[in-house]
Amino acid sequence: MENAKPINMVLLGPPGAGKGTQATRLIEAYKLLHISTGDMLREAVKEGGDLGGKLSDYMNRGELVPDEIVTKVVIERMSRPDAQGGVILDGYPRTCKQAESLDAALAGSGKRLNIVLYFGTSEDVLIQRLSGRRICRGCGRIFHTVNMPPKVENICDDCDGELYQREDDKPETVKNRLKVYEQSTHELIEYYREKGLLQEVDGSAPAEELFEAIHVLFQEKGLI
Repeated sequence: MENAKPINMVLLGPPGAGKGTQATRLIEAYKLLHISTGDMLREAVKEGGDLGGKLSDYMNRGELVPDEIVTKVVIERMSRPDAQGGVILDGYPRTCKQAESLDAALAGSGKRLNIVLYFGTSEDVLIQRLSGRRICRGCGRIFHTVNMPPKVENICDDCDGELYQREDDKPETVKNRLKVYEQSTHELIEYYREKGLLQEVDGSAPAEELFEAIHVLFQEKGLI
């Protein structure tokens, strides 16, 4: 599909809301670059230079990398040829301070965010999605008791390994994870709502239906 302009977007939503699935579809459909902050920081360290050296120092000390440095890495990555069609930012920004830093840096480089997709999903759906996940102890393949069950209960289709449930996928832990996410991102969601960038989509919808809704949204916004 041809983009009318570069599509620079942020994905927001709790664990299990379907961001990863839709990111994969969006990358393929609109030729976007997926920017994962963690991967990007590791890449910058590997490349070296002044910025890579600073990042390495913080990481080696086990300290959080300052917002302004993370933002510099994001902007530098967005300036490369493979990012000119647009990018998907996932995992950054996480706070209003980071969002303000990103906005200022983008403006300085002649770029801007076009849209922020917030995947709204009910707690019941999120608990069902996350608590149903099972992982093979042998090969690490992921199954789901409802959406992608193994042929034999609790046995991996690939290596016959035992399937187990991670501690943070148990229902009570999932509830706490969702509460923490809501508390930590409430101000960020409101920040983008006030700027007129936030668009809520139904993360509870089937993947194909949700992708079509996002496609229509992009058309309405004149992005494609």
